[in-house]
Amino acid sequence: MAANEDQEMELEALRSIYEGDLCFRELSPVSFQYRIGESGDPKAFLIEVSWPETYPQTAPVISMDAFFNNTISSAIKQSILDKLMVEVEANLGTAMTYTLFEYAKDNKELFMENQPVNTVTSVSNSIAIGTPDVPASKKKDKKEQLSKTQKRKLADKTDNKGELPRGWNWVDVIKLSKTGSKDDE
Repeated sequence: MAANEDQEMELEALRSIYEGDLCFRELSPVSFQYRIGESGDPKAFLIEVSWPETYPQTAPVISMDAFFNNTISSAIKQSILDKLMVEVEANLGTAMTYTLFEYAKDNKELFMENQPVNTVTSVSNSIAIGTPDVPASKKKDKKEQLSKTQKRKLADKTDNKGELPRGWNWVDVIKLSKTGSKDDE
């Protein structure tokens, strides 16, 4: 089989296996990304695999340069890439993209064991001029104050339940048609 036929078969297999999987992303017919771990997981990482023209007889290009991986130390990234390259050497000559993704999923904890967990907390720096910072629990939401006239108008518009009468915003169609044309007379 030619390398292109092997690539087409593997591409078809990857599409069917990962159909609907939000972790898998096909960047092009020869380049794929897979997120190992859940979105909110601080130890999650993204692997990008690209196939050269002679793949699977030659090794694919594996990258962890995605922005998603910025929180991972370069030593951990290199360690993951080294372990994946050992897997590549063992599978050289066969379709291995699925194997690489599954190997990474199975060994995620081992790969990331030395990665410190950086819990990023959002710090809101708000500057208020003339008002002291008061915790939200002590603040009371002020209710909108209506004047007596506004209350009277509101009471006149609504029924005893506080609801507007049926059709309060309807347009009077009959008046418009009588004043609109002389043909109706």
